[in-house]
Amino acid sequence: MAYGARIILAAVTTIAYWASVAALNVTIKQNVSFAPAELPAPYAASNCDEIVELFSRLGRSTVWNLVEKVPFEGDTYEPEGIVRIGNNRYFVSAGEYTSKTVKYGNNVVINGTDRTAGSGFAHMIVFDDKGKRIADATLTERGAIEYHNGGIDYDGEFIWATIAQYRPNTTATLMRIDPHTLEPTVILHIADHEGGVVHDTRTDSLVMLNWGSRNASTWRMHDKPAPYPSFTTFHAKRNPSYYIDYQDCKYLGHPRAFDQRGIMICSGVTSLNSTITIGGVALVDIETMIPVAEVPITISSDLGAAITTNPMDVTVVDGRLRFYFLPDQHNSTLYVFEAEPNSPFEFGGGPQ
Repeated sequence: MAYGARIILAAVTTIAYWASVAALNVTIKQNVSFAPAELPAPYAASNCDEIVELFSRLGRSTVWNLVEKVPFEGDTYEPEGIVRIGNNRYFVSAGEYTSKTVKYGNNVVINGTDRTAGSGFAHMIVFDDKGKRIADATLTERGAIEYHNGGIDYDGEFIWATIAQYRPNTTATLMRIDPHTLEPTVILHIADHEGGVVHDTRTDSLVMLNWGSRNASTWRMHDKPAPYPSFTTFHAKRNPSYYIDYQDCKYLGHPRAFDQRGIMICSGVTSLNSTITIGGVALVDIETMIPVAEVPITISSDLGAAITTNPMDVTVVDGRLRFYFLPDQHNSTLYVFEAEPNSPFEFGGGPQ
């Protein structure tokens, strides 16, 4: 479809598109393009070596400066991932839960999982830089049990997403999404919950993270997937770090500082008990899942959520590391923070 035709198509209120396993309904709120006519390179990968260098200066005493707070219009459901495409477009993956999951009971496991499926819709929502809603696409049909649209990545051409059942040890579908139309293309089916995905463009491989990011599965794009809805098999790598569960990751590249190994940047949280949640950001070796650098971030949103809960994107602005966080459900505000550029002076945790 020509770009001009996309604009004409966007003038209608609702676009319906049906594929074999994915349903697209787009509600248009502004009669503008979803993405720039010429898609820009992803911010994280474009600043790989500089991000790695600036990240190496972070520590527990880093001063985080709030640059901007942008309220996002409308119900954002449960935001899971975010990518910034150009200077004034934010794409947010989210899950809407029309029927909640229910735990079977203490230590009760049925068919490998601990709760009912529930149901809902997977969303991809587009906002402008003022937080105004541009479009809201539902990527699944009513009553679907795969409706958890997890952490996302943008590679300069497509947005990559995994839409999964909202429970561990179940199923997920890998999709790529056209930023111009929000149209999803199904790539393959996975016999596990997958809550996030990263596209290593140098090796042309997709790395998917399961429930709690405990395992990472890699699929190389030159490999042939099993015909849908059959499951494609993977070699899973165990995540050796239990500091945080990665929620949203972005491909950085193969930086010089880590001998050209593939690196992604991930944010996340871990709940230690019902009252204590810790958050942080890590640089992670894509091949081994070993974190090569990590830093705690103890900031909370105005509503009390750890700032690193779910969506995160990153770039460099005027020599400063800048993060974009969207931690709150339903009533979401984008928090933009920059780290002070000077190396922090760290004290140890023991007696001084």
